[in-house]
Amino acid sequence: MGDKLIYIADDEVNILNIIRSFLIKEGYEVKAFSDGESLLEAFNSEPADMLIVDIMMPGIDGYSICSQIRQVSSVPIIIVSAKDTEPDKIAGLTLGCDDYLTKPFSPMELIARIRSVFRRIEMDKAQSGIDKVIKTSDLVIDHNIKKVKCNDKDIGLTGMEFSLLYYLAINMNRAVSRSELLDKVWGFENEVETRATDDMIKRIRKKLADAGSALKIDTVWGFGFRFIDKE
Repeated sequence: MGDKLIYIADDEVNILNIIRSFLIKEGYEVKAFSDGESLLEAFNSEPADMLIVDIMMPGIDGYSICSQIRQVSSVPIIIVSAKDTEPDKIAGLTLGCDDYLTKPFSPMELIARIRSVFRRIEMDKAQSGIDKVIKTSDLVIDHNIKKVKCNDKDIGLTGMEFSLLYYLAINMNRAVSRSELLDKVWGFENEVETRATDDMIKRIRKKLADAGSALKIDTVWGFGFRFIDKE
């Protein structure tokens, strides 16, 4: 795990240094940048295993970094931002970032998120033999390209959202507990992530509803969730 290279861009030097020292302590290799341009330049000459970018920076902001990187790479990106409104998060996730963390956050929470993203990537590699395309009433859940289409239209899930929905789909109609989801999708269990799971389920529900899908995710009270066909 220790050979992972992480790039961080944040124009607040103290935050940059705190994050950097925590990640180094966790065994990651880290390069820190105080603006978006230098991160992009470095990435072009040496791609990292993950990017952690602040949204509000002089010059190229975090959103632009995200969309520029997405044109050439599917490297995981975690956005950190003082902007915690729903539209900001949606903008970041729509551009393809893998997670969105609102400042102030604890370095341990960031490390938990980083681990879960890396673990998801490992799991994706390990799942190469599994049924790659799940077809249900009006959805095609394609693990090869990490996309979910409803009536041929991409519903726009992020990497983590895809993993969550895919796991529910391979367990169609079975109630999956929160702890199982946290273990299988996030890779560990803790209180912070329980909230993250619920938030993510909400976002996926909205995307399914906006796409007009007949499938829905039911809450099994005090337990977890079940992915079912409304028909």
